[in-house]
Amino acid sequence: MAAAGPTRSRIGALCRQLLLTLSILSFACDACKQVILHVPSKLDAEKFVGRVNLEECFKSANIIHSSDPDFQILEDGSVYTTNAVLLSSETRSFTILLFNTDSQEEKEISVLLEKETQVQKRRHSKEKVLKRAKRRWAPIPCSMMENSLGPFPLFLQQVQSDVAQNYTIYYSIKGPGVDQEPLNLFYVERDTGNLYCTQRVDREQYESFELTAFATTPDGYTPEYPLPLIIKVEDENDNAPIFTETTYTFMILESCKVGSIVGQVSATDKDEPDTMHTRLRYSILEQLPSSPTLFSMHPTTGVITTLSSQLDRELIDKYQLKIKVQDMDGQYFGLHTTATCIINIGDVNDNLPTFTRTSYEASVEENTIDVEILRVTVEDKDLINTPNWRANYTILKGNENGNFKIATDPRTNEGVLCVVKPLNYEETQKVTLQIGVVNEAPYSRETSSRSAMSTATVTVNVKNQDEGPECNPPVQTVRIKENAPAGTRSSGYKAYDSDTKSSTGIRYRKISDPKGWVTINEDSGIITVFRSLDREAEAIPSGVYNVTVLASDQNGRTCTGTLGIILEDVNDNGPYIPKQTVVICKPTMSSAEIVAVDPDEPINGPPFDFSFRSSDSEVRKMWRLMKINDTAASLSYQNDPPFGSYVVPIQVTDRLGFSAVTSLNVVICNCITENDCTFRTSGRTGNGEVKLGTWAILAILLGIALLFCILFTLVCGTSVINKQPKELPDDLAQQNLIVSNTEAPGDDKVYSTNGFTTQAVGASGQGICGTVGSGVKNGGQETIEMVKGHQTLDSCRGVGHHHTLDSCRGGHVEVDNCRYTYSEWHSFTQPRLGDKVHQCNQDDSHKHAQDYVLTYNYEGKGSSAGSVGCCSDRQDEDGLEFLDHLEPKFRTLAEACIKR
Repeated sequence: MAAAGPTRSRIGALCRQLLLTLSILSFACDACKQVILHVPSKLDAEKFVGRVNLEECFKSANIIHSSDPDFQILEDGSVYTTNAVLLSSETRSFTILLFNTDSQEEKEISVLLEKETQVQKRRHSKEKVLKRAKRRWAPIPCSMMENSLGPFPLFLQQVQSDVAQNYTIYYSIKGPGVDQEPLNLFYVERDTGNLYCTQRVDREQYESFELTAFATTPDGYTPEYPLPLIIKVEDENDNAPIFTETTYTFMILESCKVGSIVGQVSATDKDEPDTMHTRLRYSILEQLPSSPTLFSMHPTTGVITTLSSQLDRELIDKYQLKIKVQDMDGQYFGLHTTATCIINIGDVNDNLPTFTRTSYEASVEENTIDVEILRVTVEDKDLINTPNWRANYTILKGNENGNFKIATDPRTNEGVLCVVKPLNYEETQKVTLQIGVVNEAPYSRETSSRSAMSTATVTVNVKNQDEGPECNPPVQTVRIKENAPAGTRSSGYKAYDSDTKSSTGIRYRKISDPKGWVTINEDSGIITVFRSLDREAEAIPSGVYNVTVLASDQNGRTCTGTLGIILEDVNDNGPYIPKQTVVICKPTMSSAEIVAVDPDEPINGPPFDFSFRSSDSEVRKMWRLMKINDTAASLSYQNDPPFGSYVVPIQVTDRLGFSAVTSLNVVICNCITENDCTFRTSGRTGNGEVKLGTWAILAILLGIALLFCILFTLVCGTSVINKQPKELPDDLAQQNLIVSNTEAPGDDKVYSTNGFTTQAVGASGQGICGTVGSGVKNGGQETIEMVKGHQTLDSCRGVGHHHTLDSCRGGHVEVDNCRYTYSEWHSFTQPRLGDKVHQCNQDDSHKHAQDYVLTYNYEGKGSSAGSVGCCSDRQDEDGLEFLDHLEPKFRTLAEACIKR
C-alpha cells in the first residue's frame, strides 16, 4: 500500500512545480534540500506555517535569513508569516539562507508552499513513481496542525495496498480517535483508503495518535499484515506561559550589597517543550515606587537581584514589581502573562537609640531603697519591638557605691532609674550619674564604640530626713579583766543622733545577755558587772562576750548594736592532763606520752613542768617522768612492775607557777596495741564496751543446743530405767535408812549378799571417812571406801598419806598410818567385783543391759544410797511396813524409793 494522487488531471501542474524547483536548485548550487509545506490559500500575519529541520543541512549556522520578507525563520526551524499572505497561484517558494560567520560557509534550503487542494495531485504523481517500483504495504508518516480550521472532514492521506491491483480491497482502521477515546475523530474510506479527520485537535490534549490500518478482501481474507499509522499533531503556539504564583512575596535586608538575590520567579507553558513556543523570557514591567530603579530580573532564570545598596527600610519598607513572562524567546508576537511581586525590606540595626534629652534631674530621700526616681526616653527609627529597637541602659559613671540601678521597661522601652542601696544625706547631698544606651542587637555599621552609644547626665538630689539614733559602728568593744568583782563599771555602747551627732536623749537596754553577767545603764549605756566573768566559759569564743544593745530616741525610733566585752585573761586555771587513762603495752613499749593543756592564754600557759605529786617513795621507784617539749612529757615504768592498773598523781605547773594535779590511771597490759588492752580492761575502767562477735554468739547458741541434747538424752535414759522393775535388798530399812537422833556413833548394821559385807558406820566428828562404795578424787589422791566386817577403807585426805585398809573404826576414828597396802585391797575386792559385774542384769539371752558399763563423774562424797546402776543389789520388795510410820520429813524420800 502507498500514497496515491487524487486524479491524473493534475500531473501537469505537478510537473511544472518540479521544473520550477529544478530551476531554483540550478541557480543555488549549494542548496542542500527542498522542503514542501502544505498551507491554506490564505495565511494570517504571525501564523505558524511549519517547521524545517535545519540541523540536517547545517548544524553550525549562526545566521538564518529568509529570501521572502513575508516569512520569518526562527532558530528551531519554525516558519512564521510576518504579514498576511494570499496564495494566488497553486504554489509559492522561498529560500532559507544559512551562514556561519566563523567558517564563512553558506547553505540554502528551498521551501515550497502548496495549497492544500494540490495535495491530491502530489499524491497522484507519487503513485506513478511508486508504480514503477516494487509496491509494498508500509507505514507512511502523517501529521496535522492542531486547532486546524478545516474544512472538515479534513483529508490527511491515503493508504493503499499493492494487492489492490489484482483484488478488491477494503480498508479499515482502529485505535485512539476511532473506536477509542476520543471516538470518531478519524475515519478511512473503505474503498479508496483515504484518511480523514472530523474535527479540530488540541495537541496539549493529544500529542499523537497511534492507529492500526487493515486491508481485507470482501470475503474476509487478509492479504497484508496490520499497518501501524502514527498521526502526529503539530504544535501551535496557542498557550501563553503562566506564572506559578499570581503574587510573589520576598524579603531583602536593607543596606544589602549590589547584586544580592531577592528571589526567583518561574512560569510554565503547555506548548511543546524545546520549541520556540516554550522558550520563555522574564522581565520587569513596572516598579512602585518607581524611582530609583533598584531591582533587575534575569531574562531566562527569573532571578531578581538588587541594583543598589541604598535600600533603606526607614524610608520605604516595601516595593511592588509588575513582572512579565513571554514565550517565543521574548519575540514581540509571543504570548505573555504578568504577575505581581512584593518585596519587603527587612530591618537591620542601622539607627542608634538617642536620648530625647541630654540631662535629667531627680530627687530621693535618704535611707530609702527599691524606689523608682526617674524615667528616661530614647528615639530609635528601627523596627519597633525587635532587638534592633529595644534599648539596653547602663550607668557609666557615678555609681561606684552601687546605690542605683537602671533597667528597661519592656512595654515602653524607657529607662527606669531606681535606688537599690540607701543614701545618707549626712555623707552625700547630690549624686551625678552618666548613663548610656545601646540596642540589644549590635550596630550594623562600622563605627567606634564611643560614637555607637548615646549618653545623658542625671543629677540626683538626696533629701534629708529625721532618721533617729544611729548605731555606728554597729559593733563596739570594751575590755574587762575576767574574774572582776561584781559592781565593776565600764564604758558601754554609744549611739548618736544622725543629725546632731550627740548621744543626749538616747536610752539603752539589753536585748541579749547569754550569761546574765552585766547590767546596762538606761541613760548612759554604761555597763556594770553583775556576776563574775569567766573567760574560759564554753559560751565565750575567742575570749569575747557579746551583748546586744537596743538604742532608742524620744520618738521611739531605734537602732541595734553589739557590745563586745573583751575579757582579759587572768592566770586562774592550772594546766591539766585531758587523757586521764594511759595504757602501756609492756611487750612493745616501756613508756607513754602525756600531754597537758592550759585554758588560759599562752602568756599564762606553757612551758609546763611535770612532777610527781605524791611523796610516796614507791611511786618514784616505779615511775619516771621525762620532759619531751613545752606541753608533753614521757611517763615510763621501772623495776618491771606486774600487769595491772596503777594510780599515778602528776602535778603540772605553768610558767607562772600555777599548778594542778591530775591523777592518771596507768594500765600496764600484756598487749600488742593499746586498743587491745583497752577492750579487755574496759569493764573495770568503765570506759570500755563489751561486745560479742559473730563467732562468740554462734558458740553460745551451739552450747545451748548441746545442753538441750544432753538433757533430752538423760530424760530418755531415765524413762527406760524407770520401766525396769526395782528390787530392794532384805533388811532395806537397815541399809537405806538409819534412824538416829544423836550425833554420837550408832550401832553397826550389817547386811551381806553375794559375798559382800556392808556396814554403815557412825562417822566421827571430824568426818574424814566416806560412805560405802564410792570412789572419789580429792586433792589429786584416789579415795576408795569399802566396808569389810567392822572396818572401813578410806584414804587419808592429806597429801603424802598412804592407803589403809582399816583407817576408820567404830567409835573414835584414828588414822593408823595406813597399815594395809593397796595390794591387799585389790586382792580382796577384784574377784568379787568381777563376778558381780559379770552377773549384772543379764537377760535370757545372756546379754548385758544398756547400762552395763557406766562412767560417773565425781559429785562429792559418797552417798549411802549406793549405786543406781544395773549392779545394785536386788531384794524382794518386802519389809517396808516401817515406811508407813516415818516422820513427815522422810515420807517424800520413802515415796521416791518405792516408785517403780
